[in-house]
Amino acid sequence: MAEQAQTGGVAAMRAASARNLARVLAPGVALSAAVAVASVLVEPLTGRAIGALTGRAVVVPAVVVALLIGMALHRFAARPLFEPGMAFSVKKLLRIAIALLGLRIALGDIWALGFGTALLVVAAMAVTVVSGVAFARLFGREAAYGALAGGATAVCGASAALATASVLPKYPNRDADTVFTVVAVNALSTLAMVAYPALGPVFGFDDRTLGILLGATIHDVAQVVGAGYSVSETTGDAAVIVKLFRVFLLLPVVLGVGWWFAGRGGAQNARVPVPVFALVFLALVLVNSAGLAPAAVKAVVSEASRWGLLIAIGALGLGTSITAILRVGWRHVAVVCGTTAVILGAVLAGLLVLR
Repeated sequence: MAEQAQTGGVAAMRAASARNLARVLAPGVALSAAVAVASVLVEPLTGRAIGALTGRAVVVPAVVVALLIGMALHRFAARPLFEPGMAFSVKKLLRIAIALLGLRIALGDIWALGFGTALLVVAAMAVTVVSGVAFARLFGREAAYGALAGGATAVCGASAALATASVLPKYPNRDADTVFTVVAVNALSTLAMVAYPALGPVFGFDDRTLGILLGATIHDVAQVVGAGYSVSETTGDAAVIVKLFRVFLLLPVVLGVGWWFAGRGGAQNARVPVPVFALVFLALVLVNSAGLAPAAVKAVVSEASRWGLLIAIGALGLGTSITAILRVGWRHVAVVCGTTAVILGAVLAGLLVLR
């Protein structure tokens, strides 16, 4: 009887603790979720407004809208009531959402690229990450910011920026750097979506080769889709497969950045990350490759991942002041532009050699 009473008491304490934790996290998570919902509602309105002004259909991704809305509400969110839930969204919820991305990728699609294309993409991504650190040092920025910019440029924009930030050592303005990187790579992706398709005729690429170029160089998935299918279905299909291969490589890129900073003597606050989310990501890739996930389940998981990322990035925006972003200066811009030029130059050179 005594043991049963003790067991029951422990269970009651755990339940009470869970309820208290939920109450503490709820305000910040709810506010971040409200920003995410608002971003989805505002996304088509911003696209139409820009289209009316410029005469071109331009998609402003919901992740950028969520960031901007969150930053606009920073003063309201900067109070103790919201801080725990916002921190939970940026750290825990983010990793869950990134892990769920694995169910979008199949090993068969990657295999269809061919060894030469896969090797080119891997090499270009590696050079881009390293160039980010080199540019950061050249322009007097933190090496961690260079890795952040390089990772976001090399892999998949906003998602990669958030994932890379989660394994970087804590340094002044890390959150502001992360927000800036997300905004910058999305802006550059939009410019690339418009400009890069014209490179096909310039270099004499056929539709498939142009698709490889677009998928290997444009930062965000939405802009890859827009650029690829604006040319042809063949170009769009090739671009999406190459882009998903880059998303698959999020795992080794994030782990490589985390291990590198953990092993540096100067990174006193860094630690080797426990890659639970990355391992789940890889496991879901294998599940998808084996055809074990029904289409309905994949649709639900993909939507859950999308909303998780939106809530996390909304929380990141809420925690970042516009003043902090404005302080980054031209050197931050130069680093992101530099990594963008590096991945474009590396892939172009590789395709011209392989042709």
